Amino acid sequence: RYGRELLEGEGFHLRPIPWAQEGFFYQESDRPGKHPFHEAGLYYIQETSAMVPAALLEPEPGERILDLCAAPGGKTTQMAALSGNLAQITACEKNKVRSERLRYNLEKQGASCAFVMVEDARKLDDFFSFDKILLDAPCSGSGTLAVGEHGITSKFTKELITRSAKTQEELLKKAIKLLKPGHEMIYSTCSILELENEKSLKKVLGKQAEIVPLNQAMFPGVTYLPVKVPGTLCVCPDELYEGFFVAKIRKN
Repeated sequence: RYGRELLEGEGFHLRPIPWAQEGFFYQESDRPGKHPFHEAGLYYIQETSAMVPAALLEPEPGERILDLCAAPGGKTTQMAALSGNLAQITACEKNKVRSERLRYNLEKQGASCAFVMVEDARKLDDFFSFDKILLDAPCSGSGTLAVGEHGITSKFTKELITRSAKTQEELLKKAIKLLKPGHEMIYSTCSILELENEKSLKKVLGKQAEIVPLNQAMFPGVTYLPVKVPGTLCVCPDELYEGFFVAKIRKN
């Protein structure tokens, strides 16, 4: 509450996100990225759909949590905030340059409960074991593509989608290995394509893990696209939300 009053005192036009007490919609005219409070780490600017995975994971103090593809750190810092900075978060990022950006954002936000590991998540030792895992997997970004004059770029190719799907399957297999039996993880992408979402899940889950059904009513104001795996959610892109897929998984 105090933070909101402080920002509104600076002229920000804020509207609460109905399902996220820590988040607010703002107006572009507020230019929040240019304000000194942003540089000071008072808040983090994040796409609204991207806040869904951490909200569903519900990080708690003392839990050992793995963020498999953590950079640039939006979801990591959100999990730190939701746990009161008391969870034990391992933030994994294979790219050294991106890991430095991740480290910078964690320090800027005061997320001292998170430790950065510079490693390809697919190569993590199976000796590790975590209470909860967030896998926001690399993807084609199909849910973020603008429709209109600039449309789909030359970078959005069938090769990119196929390569992304393969990586997602590998990361899912690793995540399930590292998750404690009976515990839950979140799988998400900023894609709305079945190949990167439902098909990746179907190839990996088998008997070792199951979908924990999600209720669309958990996120008032959000509209959804149809899904091929019951209990998963695919956010329909609109003026407030980018396209986004999310699933909750429990290890048997």
